[in-house]
Amino acid sequence: MQYKAVRGFKDILPDQVGAWKKLEEEAKRVFGLYGYREIRIPILETTELFARGIGEATDIVSKEMYTFQDRRGNHVAMRPEATASILRAFIEHNLYKESSVHKVYTIGPMFRYERPQKGRRRQFHQIDVEIIGDPGPRSDVELISMIMQLFSSLGLNDLELHINSLGCPDDRGQFRTELKAYLKDYTSQLCPDCRERMETNPLRVFDCKVEQCIEIMKDAPTMLDLLCDECTGHFNSLKRYLEHLGMEYVVDSHLMRGLDYYTRTTFEVQTRELGAQSAIAGGGRYDNLMMDFGGPDTPAIGFAIGEERVVELLEEHAGLNEPGPDIFLAALGREAGDKAFVWMQELRKRGLRCEMEYQSLGLKAQMRHADRLNAKRVLIVGDDELAKGIGIVRDMSTKGQTEVSLNTVVDEVAAMKERS
Repeated sequence: MQYKAVRGFKDILPDQVGAWKKLEEEAKRVFGLYGYREIRIPILETTELFARGIGEATDIVSKEMYTFQDRRGNHVAMRPEATASILRAFIEHNLYKESSVHKVYTIGPMFRYERPQKGRRRQFHQIDVEIIGDPGPRSDVELISMIMQLFSSLGLNDLELHINSLGCPDDRGQFRTELKAYLKDYTSQLCPDCRERMETNPLRVFDCKVEQCIEIMKDAPTMLDLLCDECTGHFNSLKRYLEHLGMEYVVDSHLMRGLDYYTRTTFEVQTRELGAQSAIAGGGRYDNLMMDFGGPDTPAIGFAIGEERVVELLEEHAGLNEPGPDIFLAALGREAGDKAFVWMQELRKRGLRCEMEYQSLGLKAQMRHADRLNAKRVLIVGDDELAKGIGIVRDMSTKGQTEVSLNTVVDEVAAMKERS
């Protein structure tokens, strides 16, 4: 029997890891510039946490969560998103008492049982960022500025920022009523999913990808027409700060977030290069969620980056493979192999990436292996070199060769790395 990965779960192979590392390492660097600290949260949480935070009427909770009972009969779920877990951690450990504003991020896998397709997996990876404690639009703009700086530093500039406001709970309640009244005239024309959403979570109809539903929603009422004065002022300040920073944006009145906890500012970063899955990052404000979880009345805003989609863009723009060895040791004969093995360990302790062939192969085969590994240099040592006490270092890009003393070979090879 040949085993295969579970449908919707995908291996990330060594040749593919380079783009993932570049994204995550650059994210950590940029987030550090803005004062964000890492938090690591568990994969398993109680099912109730997500049902309470995300909303029982959402597709995530009603259809997509991986939930099961453990041996003690507790209902647990594999996390479908990170925000609820982060707030649970803040309340459980009383972190909100340490300072008025917290800036945190987490990186890791999330799980949703949905139809696998391009850009979507049942195990997917997100970079999640949160500001907890500040209600003002400056926090919104800081998050947006940071995410655009990250994408720019990764060389992704052909992107479009979309913003909207979902108002406060009162605004949203009024909007739901008007939207449901509008949708009732089109009930028979909506897809089966949207007919169900119309009753349970009508804002989700805006996210439908069925062409007929998209056409219906073009004339639907918008939240921006129903914002209270305070929410209107918040949204206008957001736009003003973005303009002060010279950041272009699109006011997208149909931009809705699929989770129930969002309020006021919502945004997405979109690309035209991934077809229907155009959003590579998105988020918004959730000022009431901490209190809903039993914590203090604490405003917050956050976003998540879909790593698979960003990695796909990075791979299209430039190959990002893991770096090859600084030196490959091509040893011919047992004695040369034994010495090369010792040198390799010493060079690794000096911080060099080193490889050698453990089997007895000819020089041509070893050179081909070094070339496949993208080695920068090759140290060639055989019986003749041992007798002379001189090894040969070949530069794999220029094909130039340099002699090195085998008595000081570790120092000389390390010095070559430092000079390059």
